[in-house]
Amino acid sequence: MIRPERARALLLAWLALALAGCEPGGPPGLAITNARIVDGAGTPGFAGTIRIVEGRIAAVGADIGPLSGDTLLDAEGLVLAPGFIDTHSHADFDLLERLDATAAVSQGITTVVVGQDGGSPHPLADFRSRLETSPATVNVASFGGHNTYRALVLGAGFRREATAEEVAAMARLLEADLAAGALGLSTGLEYDPGIYSATEEVLELAHVAAAAGGRYISHLRSEDRWFWEAVEEIIRIGAETGMPVKLTHAKLALRSHWGETRRLLGRLDEARAQGVDITLDVYPYPYWLSTLTVMFPERDFTDLEESRFVVSQMALPEEILIPTYAPEPAYAGRTLASIAEERGEEPAVTLLELIQRAEAMRAAPDFEPGTRVETVIATSMAEDDIAALFAWEHANLCTDGELFGAHPRGFGSFPRAIRQFVRERGILSLEEAVRRMTSLAADHMGFPDRGRIAPGMVADLVLFDPETVSDRATPEAPHELSVGIHRVLVGGETVFADGAVTGARPGIFLAR
Repeated sequence: MIRPERARALLLAWLALALAGCEPGGPPGLAITNARIVDGAGTPGFAGTIRIVEGRIAAVGADIGPLSGDTLLDAEGLVLAPGFIDTHSHADFDLLERLDATAAVSQGITTVVVGQDGGSPHPLADFRSRLETSPATVNVASFGGHNTYRALVLGAGFRREATAEEVAAMARLLEADLAAGALGLSTGLEYDPGIYSATEEVLELAHVAAAAGGRYISHLRSEDRWFWEAVEEIIRIGAETGMPVKLTHAKLALRSHWGETRRLLGRLDEARAQGVDITLDVYPYPYWLSTLTVMFPERDFTDLEESRFVVSQMALPEEILIPTYAPEPAYAGRTLASIAEERGEEPAVTLLELIQRAEAMRAAPDFEPGTRVETVIATSMAEDDIAALFAWEHANLCTDGELFGAHPRGFGSFPRAIRQFVRERGILSLEEAVRRMTSLAADHMGFPDRGRIAPGMVADLVLFDPETVSDRATPEAPHELSVGIHRVLVGGETVFADGAVTGARPGIFLAR
């Protein structure tokens, strides 16, 4: 009797031979030759060729060659890696209007995971249908968002805990999105309206996702003042539901916490040893983007002492950049320090005034929900902490970026990580860094046929120069394309080459 693992191996071997055209009448494909193949598994790179047939990798190796009828692509010694997988993307903000997804593919990303921070397209079935009708350049997967469900059920009266009936109504919305292919549940517990939820409410919804074979990803309830309590909350959710949980865009955002990554990773390792499948993702910038209100967890925008704590312990006034500010457009692109100096005020006073004006605009009768009133880019992380987080064996990379946002992470995260962590600081080998961007990310999201260069895998690929790949986007110019990314393929089709998108849109919706 053939053992199951042996049967699977034989089946994969037969599939590889058939796709490679070794069977009579095998179809022609695309052969990428003269590549330095970094396969995503963390193994040493090697010189070789891969063949792609009908969107999948048919063969890969140092001793294979193209077959008659193949289209040839000479990699000229560049690195060929699996396409990068962004496990925390806000591409859904405007993907349907920017199907080219230039911000993503120009940095080698072939799959984006949206529905983050508790906010998701809903109903997901409609979003999925629109993408299937008008595909994007990239593959798209989505979580179902707790904040979205909470806003729909509780409406304007969300500043309280939900009743049992309301939680049940949220669960029905989540179930509908899970049926449409959502990966699981996402939360943004530092944002309205999720900040007002009890842990038990989140747990009940998490159990719904777990029962469907889903996952949980969370912007923690606090990334600063009550960080350690928030870490315990996500560990509890993982322990009680038994499903994989991810601490997303991990950061220690309080200056007094800088340097405590060993404590954090030690606690996560301890949880893993106790059976909790907890992981994290991180982006390679010391500054974040959000709204001004997120810095005030008690939502008291008259508390001067709290505001002084913010500008001394969370981000210094000269490191709080305000890219957009609708109540006073002249403030856009300036720092809190410069605005306060112009007004002749203490920065903490100015911060409260800016928030109060933004809140008044949101409360106006003619305000359109979803309109962006203000954004802030604040420096709250230490570079060494970011590096230590990325070096953890269960950490993968993300962008937390938009397709045309104010933060450079939307255009530069993956090239920046290679430049910083591999080429400049030597924290990880190129092979290991690529693993964090590809196969590990695929495992964390449940994508079994992506993230690796191996026979039978989907041909999502990126061709880049490891010596020159680098980000160019900055807070002042956040939409500058990275350099060193030569070609990107999704499902075997080239979507980016010679510094521009090609017009091909082979991306698909990846359902759970």
